[in-house]
Amino acid sequence: MASLWLPVIIWAFLIYRFSSGSIPVASTVFWKDFTVKKTGHVFLFGVLAVLFYRAFVGEGFPRKKAALWAVMFSAFYGATDEYHQMFTQGREGRIRDVFIDTLGASVFIFLVYKLLPNLPKKLKIYFERLGII
Repeated sequence: MASLWLPVIIWAFLIYRFSSGSIPVASTVFWKDFTVKKTGHVFLFGVLAVLFYRAFVGEGFPRKKAALWAVMFSAFYGATDEYHQMFTQGREGRIRDVFIDTLGASVFIFLVYKLLPNLPKKLKIYFERLGII
């Protein structure tokens, strides 16, 4: 049980810590800075969704239901994270970021749900050992 949910909790805590501090500027060029930061959102919430998915599958959920719940929980956490940022000095909560978080979660879950089962046997065994497929 702890091996399923502890990674989710740790990753969610890391997201919380990242969103609790000031944002470093990635570039003085707006579109580059924006791209780097939003790519971070996609990655962070994509990984969170995969960890949720892994935990739900490990708990015995059917894969399809686990995928849906993983995206929904990640989106909800993204919304609470943006709400939290409204009260963090130097940060602001944006609905746009919730959509980007949800997009990241959806893309990662799509990749895990649709593509991992079709991997070559050696890679498939590796991901099965991790509990992802």
